[in-house]
Amino acid sequence: MTRGGSHRKSPLAFFVLIFVLSIPFWVLGPVVERSLPIALPITLPVSALMFVCPGIAASILVYRDCGSDGVRRLWKRAFDYGRTRGWRWYIPMVLLVPAIMVLEYGLMRALGMPVPGPQISVLMVTVFFLAFFLPAICEEVGWQGYACDPLQARWTALGAGLIMGTVWGVWHAVPYFQAGYPPEWAVWQIVTTVGFRVLIVWVYNNAGRSVFSAIVFHDMMNVSEFLYPEYGSAYDPFLTGIITAVVVAVVVLLWGPGTLARYLYAGRGSTDRATDRGG
Repeated sequence: MTRGGSHRKSPLAFFVLIFVLSIPFWVLGPVVERSLPIALPITLPVSALMFVCPGIAASILVYRDCGSDGVRRLWKRAFDYGRTRGWRWYIPMVLLVPAIMVLEYGLMRALGMPVPGPQISVLMVTVFFLAFFLPAICEEVGWQGYACDPLQARWTALGAGLIMGTVWGVWHAVPYFQAGYPPEWAVWQIVTTVGFRVLIVWVYNNAGRSVFSAIVFHDMMNVSEFLYPEYGSAYDPFLTGIITAVVVAVVVLLWGPGTLARYLYAGRGSTDRATDRGG
């Protein structure tokens, strides 16, 4: 295996470095916010700019082991869409999270919960998609491009998703509180985050281990949450977490926890080879 192989990667060092790099954002974020003449939109705190930290952490660790060429290879994976053979995995990549949000909206209406009517335009979807694309790149180059493969090599794909999802969710806790969300909201949002990470690993493995697939999925997460159903005004992480957990359970039952890429009804000898392409 090459020097840049997954056996040289240290997910633990990556996780620790992310939290260390995020401390200035957590400390200085509220100070910066108090000096701003206007409030930021969609209850997004300044500390959310910590989205750069996973990419920076991965770059530091890859540079230590592989030098500048390794860092270039790492960031080149942000546009490795060529790994995804065919179009079918673009469907969950783009539409799964919006479908979860539509289901949540219908459930809220059926339960008689107060929820505004949808006010979503193609223009706003495009604006939000472009706005969240760079943060998704910076995060997924780290989470999927660096940490995922060594974790699933040791703990299975499901284990990797649960581990990364937990770290990912806890990492977001400080911005949640700084944005004014109550503790129970933050807890359920972390649960939702864990479920979404498992789904990202599922898409990633089946899309030829394409980091680009994770970036698009991540981007659509943010677009869906912040537009639902009226700029995130009625987003409920409790319902989202429950629905996402059900989706995760179905995925695990159908594709198996080991790789999340071996469809159980594919027929003898026709297992998905997605996990064998690239690394």
